[in-house]
Amino acid sequence: MTEGNFVDYVKMHVSSGNGGKGSAHLHREKYIAKGGPDGGDGGRGGHVILRGNSNLWTLIHLKFKRHFRAGHGAHGSSGRSTGADGEDIYIDVPLGTVVRDSETDSVLFEITEDGEEKIVVKGGMGGRGNWHFKNSVNQTPRYAQPGIPLEERDITLELKVLADVGLVGFPNAGKSTLLSVLTSAKPKIADYEFTTLKPNLGIVEYRDFKSFVMADIPGIIEGAAEGKGLGYYFLRHIERNSILLFLIPADAKDIVEQYEILEDELRRYNPEMLDKERLVVISKSDMLDDELKSEISTILDKDLSVDYLFISSVAQQGLTELKDQLWKLLNS
Repeated sequence: MTEGNFVDYVKMHVSSGNGGKGSAHLHREKYIAKGGPDGGDGGRGGHVILRGNSNLWTLIHLKFKRHFRAGHGAHGSSGRSTGADGEDIYIDVPLGTVVRDSETDSVLFEITEDGEEKIVVKGGMGGRGNWHFKNSVNQTPRYAQPGIPLEERDITLELKVLADVGLVGFPNAGKSTLLSVLTSAKPKIADYEFTTLKPNLGIVEYRDFKSFVMADIPGIIEGAAEGKGLGYYFLRHIERNSILLFLIPADAKDIVEQYEILEDELRRYNPEMLDKERLVVISKSDMLDDELKSEISTILDKDLSVDYLFISSVAQQGLTELKDQLWKLLNS
Protein backbone atom coordinates (compact mmCIF):
# COMPACT_ATOMS: atom_id res chain seq x y z
CA MET A 1 0.00 0.00 0.00
CA THR A 2 1.49 3.35 -1.00
CA GLU A 3 1.62 6.27 1.40
CA GLY A 4 -0.80 8.30 -0.71
CA ASN A 5 -3.42 5.58 -0.36
CA PHE A 6 -3.31 5.51 3.42
CA VAL A 7 -6.24 7.63 4.62
CA ASP A 8 -6.94 7.49 8.35
CA TYR A 9 -9.01 10.65 8.96
CA VAL A 10 -12.28 11.55 7.21
CA LYS A 11 -15.08 14.02 7.93
CA MET A 12 -18.56 13.54 6.53
CA HIS A 13 -22.18 14.66 6.82
CA VAL A 14 -24.81 11.97 7.36
CA SER A 15 -28.59 12.31 7.20
CA SER A 16 -31.29 9.74 7.91
CA GLY A 17 -34.71 9.66 6.23
CA ASN A 18 -38.01 11.25 7.27
CA GLY A 19 -40.73 8.99 8.59
CA GLY A 20 -43.74 8.69 6.28
CA LYS A 21 -47.07 10.31 7.17
CA GLY A 22 -49.92 8.22 8.45
CA SER A 23 -53.05 8.11 6.29
CA ALA A 24 -56.39 9.66 7.33
CA HIS A 25 -58.33 7.62 4.76
CA LEU A 26 -61.97 6.56 5.28
CA HIS A 27 -63.07 3.25 3.81
CA ARG A 28 -65.28 3.51 0.74
CA GLU A 29 -66.88 0.45 -0.84
CA LYS A 30 -70.10 -0.34 -2.64
CA TYR A 31 -72.89 -1.43 -0.29
CA ILE A 32 -70.84 -0.36 2.75
CA ALA A 33 -72.23 3.00 3.74
CA LYS A 34 -69.83 3.84 6.54
CA GLY A 35 -66.70 1.75 6.32
CA GLY A 36 -64.86 3.76 8.97
CA PRO A 37 -61.21 4.77 9.17
CA ASP A 38 -58.66 2.50 7.50
CA GLY A 39 -55.63 4.75 7.03
CA GLY A 40 -52.31 2.88 7.31
CA ASP A 41 -49.09 3.88 9.07
CA GLY A 42 -46.20 5.68 7.44
CA GLY A 43 -42.96 3.82 6.80
CA ARG A 44 -39.81 4.29 8.87
CA GLY A 45 -37.12 6.56 7.46
CA GLY A 46 -33.83 4.94 6.52
CA HIS A 47 -30.91 4.68 8.98
CA VAL A 48 -27.28 5.48 8.25
CA ILE A 49 -25.29 2.50 9.54
CA LEU A 50 -21.55 1.96 9.90
CA ARG A 51 -20.42 -1.64 9.37
CA GLY A 52 -17.06 -3.23 10.16
CA ASN A 53 -15.25 -4.84 7.24
CA SER A 54 -12.07 -6.83 7.91
CA ASN A 55 -11.06 -6.59 4.23
CA LEU A 56 -10.54 -2.82 4.49
CA TRP A 57 -7.33 -1.31 5.87
CA THR A 58 -7.86 2.44 5.31
CA LEU A 59 -10.63 5.00 4.78
CA ILE A 60 -9.55 5.86 1.23
CA HIS A 61 -12.87 4.69 -0.24
CA LEU A 62 -14.56 7.50 1.72
CA LYS A 63 -12.04 10.20 0.82
CA PHE A 64 -14.08 11.75 -2.01
CA LYS A 65 -17.62 11.08 -0.82
CA ARG A 66 -18.55 13.21 2.17
CA HIS A 67 -22.38 13.21 2.11
CA PHE A 68 -24.61 10.22 2.86
CA ARG A 69 -28.41 10.48 2.87
CA ALA A 70 -30.79 7.61 3.61
CA GLY A 71 -34.19 7.20 1.95
CA HIS A 72 -37.46 8.65 3.26
CA GLY A 73 -40.29 6.43 4.49
CA ALA A 74 -43.34 6.19 2.23
CA HIS A 75 -46.73 7.49 3.40
CA GLY A 76 -49.45 5.16 4.64
CA SER A 77 -52.43 4.41 2.41
CA SER A 78 -55.92 2.94 2.51
CA GLY A 79 -56.73 -0.53 3.68
CA ARG A 80 -54.42 -0.13 6.65
CA SER A 81 -51.48 -0.42 4.26
CA THR A 82 -48.20 0.60 5.84
CA GLY A 83 -45.82 2.66 3.75
CA ALA A 84 -42.47 1.18 2.72
CA ASP A 85 -39.46 1.84 4.93
CA GLY A 86 -36.80 4.17 3.60
CA GLU A 87 -33.59 2.66 2.25
CA ASP A 88 -30.87 2.19 4.85
CA ILE A 89 -27.37 3.38 3.92
CA TYR A 90 -24.45 1.14 4.95
CA ILE A 91 -20.95 2.58 5.18
CA ASP A 92 -18.21 -0.06 5.41
CA VAL A 93 -15.19 0.92 7.52
CA PRO A 94 -12.01 -0.91 8.59
CA LEU A 95 -11.76 -2.40 12.06
CA GLY A 96 -10.43 0.06 14.61
CA THR A 97 -12.45 3.02 13.30
CA VAL A 98 -13.44 5.52 15.99
CA VAL A 99 -16.50 7.67 15.26
CA ARG A 100 -16.74 11.15 16.77
CA ASP A 101 -19.34 13.90 16.69
CA SER A 102 -17.57 16.70 14.83
CA GLU A 103 -19.28 19.48 16.80
CA THR A 104 -18.66 18.18 20.33
CA ASP A 105 -15.61 15.96 19.57
CA SER A 106 -17.19 13.29 21.77
CA VAL A 107 -16.67 9.62 20.87
CA LEU A 108 -19.90 7.99 19.69
CA PHE A 109 -18.60 4.43 19.31
CA GLU A 110 -15.80 2.30 17.84
CA ILE A 111 -16.02 -0.49 15.27
CA THR A 112 -13.78 -3.41 16.28
CA GLU A 113 -15.39 -6.58 14.83
CA ASP A 114 -16.06 -7.80 11.32
CA GLY A 115 -19.76 -7.37 10.46
CA GLU A 116 -20.43 -5.20 13.52
CA GLU A 117 -23.13 -2.61 12.77
CA LYS A 118 -23.76 0.69 14.55
CA ILE A 119 -26.47 3.24 13.69
CA VAL A 120 -25.04 6.75 13.34
CA VAL A 121 -28.36 8.54 12.74
CA LYS A 122 -31.75 6.87 13.10
CA GLY A 123 -34.49 7.25 10.55
CA GLY A 124 -37.66 9.00 11.67
CA MET A 125 -40.51 6.81 12.88
CA GLY A 126 -43.54 6.64 10.60
CA GLY A 127 -46.74 8.36 11.73
CA ARG A 128 -49.74 6.26 12.79
CA GLY A 129 -52.79 6.09 10.55
CA ASN A 130 -56.26 7.21 11.65
CA TRP A 131 -57.52 3.68 12.35
CA HIS A 132 -55.35 3.71 15.51
CA PHE A 133 -57.42 6.57 16.94
CA LYS A 134 -60.96 5.28 16.54
CA ASN A 135 -62.90 4.47 19.71
CA SER A 136 -66.48 4.43 20.94
CA VAL A 137 -66.51 8.20 21.34
CA ASN A 138 -64.62 9.14 18.18
CA GLN A 139 -65.64 6.58 15.59
CA THR A 140 -64.50 8.53 12.52
CA PRO A 141 -61.17 10.26 13.24
CA ARG A 142 -60.15 12.37 10.27
CA TYR A 143 -56.57 12.92 11.35
CA ALA A 144 -53.34 10.92 11.42
CA GLN A 145 -49.84 11.45 12.75
CA PRO A 146 -47.11 13.04 10.66
CA GLY A 147 -43.82 11.17 10.40
CA ILE A 148 -40.93 12.03 12.72
CA PRO A 149 -38.33 14.21 10.95
CA LEU A 150 -34.89 12.96 9.95
CA GLU A 151 -31.68 13.29 11.98
CA GLU A 152 -28.46 14.68 10.59
CA ARG A 153 -25.00 15.32 11.98
CA ASP A 154 -21.39 15.85 11.04
CA ILE A 155 -19.12 13.00 12.08
CA THR A 156 -15.39 12.36 12.02
CA LEU A 157 -13.92 8.91 11.36
CA GLU A 158 -10.48 8.19 12.82
CA LEU A 159 -8.71 4.93 12.09
CA LYS A 160 -6.64 3.38 14.87
CA VAL A 161 -4.74 0.50 13.33
CA LEU A 162 -5.31 -2.82 15.13
CA ALA A 163 -1.88 -4.46 15.36
CA ASP A 164 -0.16 -6.72 17.89
CA VAL A 165 3.22 -4.97 17.89
CA GLY A 166 3.90 -1.28 17.40
CA LEU A 167 7.34 0.05 16.43
CA VAL A 168 8.44 3.18 18.31
CA GLY A 169 11.63 5.09 17.65
CA PHE A 170 13.36 8.19 16.41
CA PRO A 171 13.57 8.85 12.66
CA ASN A 172 16.13 6.64 10.89
CA ALA A 173 16.23 4.11 13.73
CA GLY A 174 15.60 1.24 11.29
CA LYS A 175 11.89 0.64 11.89
CA SER A 176 10.93 0.42 8.22
CA THR A 177 13.92 -1.82 7.45
CA LEU A 178 12.94 -4.19 10.25
CA LEU A 179 9.34 -4.29 8.99
CA SER A 180 10.49 -5.03 5.44
CA VAL A 181 12.70 -7.90 6.64
CA LEU A 182 10.18 -9.52 8.99
CA THR A 183 7.15 -9.14 6.72
CA SER A 184 6.20 -8.78 3.06
CA ALA A 185 5.51 -5.06 3.49
CA LYS A 186 7.40 -2.67 1.22
CA PRO A 187 7.78 0.57 3.20
CA LYS A 188 9.83 3.43 1.82
CA ILE A 189 13.45 3.24 3.04
CA ALA A 190 16.00 6.02 2.55
CA ASP A 191 18.96 7.60 4.34
CA TYR A 192 17.17 10.76 5.49
CA GLU A 193 14.86 11.49 8.40
CA PHE A 194 11.08 11.16 8.25
CA THR A 195 11.18 8.77 5.31
CA THR A 196 8.01 7.20 6.69
CA LEU A 197 5.13 9.67 6.53
CA LYS A 198 2.26 7.22 6.96
CA PRO A 199 1.86 4.07 9.09
CA ASN A 200 2.74 0.74 7.50
CA LEU A 201 1.40 -2.69 8.41
CA GLY A 202 2.93 -6.11 7.94
CA ILE A 203 2.17 -9.68 8.97
CA VAL A 204 5.05 -11.49 10.67
CA GLU A 205 5.07 -15.22 9.96
CA TYR A 206 6.01 -17.36 12.94
CA ARG A 207 6.52 -21.07 13.50
CA ASP A 208 3.81 -23.65 12.82
CA PHE A 209 1.92 -21.28 10.48
CA LYS A 210 1.29 -18.75 13.26
CA SER A 211 1.50 -15.02 12.68
CA PHE A 212 1.05 -11.60 14.25
CA VAL A 213 0.64 -8.05 12.92
CA MET A 214 3.32 -5.38 13.23
CA ALA A 215 2.77 -1.63 12.70
CA ASP A 216 5.44 0.92 11.82
CA ILE A 217 4.58 4.57 12.48
CA PRO A 218 6.53 7.72 11.53
CA GLY A 219 9.38 8.54 13.89
CA ILE A 220 8.77 10.73 16.91
CA ILE A 221 11.32 13.15 18.32
CA GLU A 222 11.80 15.03 21.55
CA GLY A 223 9.28 17.86 21.68
CA ALA A 224 6.61 16.05 19.68
CA ALA A 225 4.11 17.30 22.29
CA GLU A 226 4.82 20.84 21.07
CA GLY A 227 4.33 19.80 17.46
CA LYS A 228 7.95 19.21 16.51
CA GLY A 229 8.55 16.75 13.69
CA LEU A 230 5.21 15.13 12.85
CA GLY A 231 3.91 15.63 16.38
CA TYR A 232 1.56 13.10 17.94
CA TYR A 233 -0.69 12.71 14.91
CA PHE A 234 0.16 9.05 14.26
CA LEU A 235 0.57 7.83 17.84
CA ARG A 236 -3.08 6.78 17.96
CA HIS A 237 -2.12 3.89 15.66
CA ILE A 238 -0.21 2.17 18.47
CA GLU A 239 -2.81 2.81 21.19
CA ARG A 240 -4.39 -0.58 20.44
CA ASN A 241 -1.10 -2.51 20.26
CA SER A 242 -0.34 -5.18 22.84
CA ILE A 243 3.44 -4.63 22.71
CA LEU A 244 5.53 -1.52 22.13
CA LEU A 245 8.84 -2.33 20.44
CA PHE A 246 11.35 0.49 20.95
CA LEU A 247 14.06 0.65 18.26
CA ILE A 248 17.27 2.49 19.14
CA PRO A 249 20.27 2.39 16.78
CA ALA A 250 23.54 1.01 18.10
CA ASP A 251 25.37 4.21 17.14
CA ALA A 252 23.19 6.39 19.38
CA LYS A 253 25.17 8.59 21.76
CA ASP A 254 23.20 7.40 24.79
CA ILE A 255 20.82 4.47 24.35
CA VAL A 256 19.25 4.80 27.80
CA GLU A 257 18.66 8.53 27.32
CA GLN A 258 16.98 7.98 23.95
CA TYR A 259 14.71 5.34 25.46
CA GLU A 260 13.74 7.68 28.30
CA ILE A 261 12.96 10.49 25.82
CA LEU A 262 10.68 8.18 23.83
CA GLU A 263 9.06 6.90 27.01
CA ASP A 264 8.42 10.47 28.19
CA GLU A 265 6.82 11.47 24.89
CA LEU A 266 4.45 8.48 25.11
CA ARG A 267 3.63 9.38 28.71
CA ARG A 268 2.78 12.94 27.69
CA TYR A 269 0.54 11.68 24.91
CA ASN A 270 -1.29 9.05 26.97
CA PRO A 271 0.02 7.68 30.30
CA GLU A 272 -1.86 4.42 29.73
CA MET A 273 0.52 3.62 26.86
CA LEU A 274 3.18 2.73 29.41
CA ASP A 275 0.99 -0.01 30.88
CA LYS A 276 1.70 -2.08 27.76
CA GLU A 277 4.42 -4.71 27.43
CA ARG A 278 7.67 -3.11 26.23
CA LEU A 279 10.82 -4.41 24.62
CA VAL A 280 13.90 -2.47 23.55
CA VAL A 281 15.79 -3.49 20.40
CA ILE A 282 19.27 -2.20 19.64
CA SER A 283 19.22 -2.02 15.84
CA LYS A 284 22.16 -1.83 13.43
CA SER A 285 24.17 -3.93 15.89
CA ASP A 286 26.22 -5.46 13.07
CA MET A 287 28.42 -2.39 13.56
CA LEU A 288 29.38 -3.63 17.03
CA ASP A 289 32.01 -6.19 17.89
CA ASP A 290 31.69 -8.50 20.89
CA GLU A 291 33.64 -6.15 23.15
CA LEU A 292 31.40 -3.17 22.41
CA LYS A 293 28.28 -5.30 22.87
CA SER A 294 29.56 -6.40 26.26
CA GLU A 295 30.23 -2.80 27.34
CA ILE A 296 26.78 -1.65 26.18
CA SER A 297 25.12 -4.63 27.89
CA THR A 298 26.79 -3.73 31.17
CA ILE A 299 25.35 -0.20 30.96
CA LEU A 300 21.89 -1.39 29.91
CA ASP A 301 21.72 -4.04 32.65
CA LYS A 302 22.38 -1.30 35.16
CA ASP A 303 20.25 1.59 33.85
CA LEU A 304 17.55 0.14 31.58
CA SER A 305 14.33 -1.00 33.26
CA VAL A 306 13.06 -3.27 30.44
CA ASP A 307 14.40 -6.24 28.47
CA TYR A 308 16.53 -5.61 25.40
CA LEU A 309 17.92 -7.43 22.36
CA PHE A 310 20.67 -6.76 19.81
CA ILE A 311 19.58 -7.18 16.19
CA SER A 312 20.61 -6.27 12.68
CA SER A 313 17.95 -6.22 9.99
CA VAL A 314 20.47 -5.96 7.16
CA ALA A 315 22.75 -8.75 8.46
CA GLN A 316 19.76 -10.87 9.60
CA GLN A 317 21.11 -11.09 13.14
CA GLY A 318 18.92 -11.72 16.18
CA LEU A 319 15.65 -11.74 14.22
CA THR A 320 14.61 -15.25 15.24
CA GLU A 321 15.24 -14.41 18.90
CA LEU A 322 13.20 -11.23 18.44
CA LYS A 323 10.22 -13.11 17.01
CA ASP A 324 10.46 -15.67 19.82
CA GLN A 325 10.46 -12.92 22.43
CA LEU A 326 7.54 -11.07 20.84
CA TRP A 327 5.48 -14.26 20.57
CA LYS A 328 6.22 -15.04 24.21
CA LEU A 329 5.07 -11.57 25.29
CA LEU A 330 1.94 -11.77 23.13
CA ASN A 331 0.91 -15.03 24.76
CA SER A 332 2.06 -14.37 28.31
